[in-house]
Amino acid sequence: MKPDIKTLRKKYIDNPPEGMTSSDIHRISQEELLDMDYFLNDDELDDNLGEEGFYIF
Repeated sequence: MKPDIKTLRKKYIDNPPEGMTSSDIHRISQEELLDMDYFLNDDELDDNLGEEGFYIF
């Protein structure tokens, strides 16, 4: 499923992540934008395995 790049870019231009400005978001490539979105939302994609600690099997 490919996200709509225009919608994603507008989302981050309107509310840039910490340490970035709207103009930074405007200048980055589509691939960088998708990578940034993935890493900012990575915790939402986790299935919570191993959240309690370290396991040795």
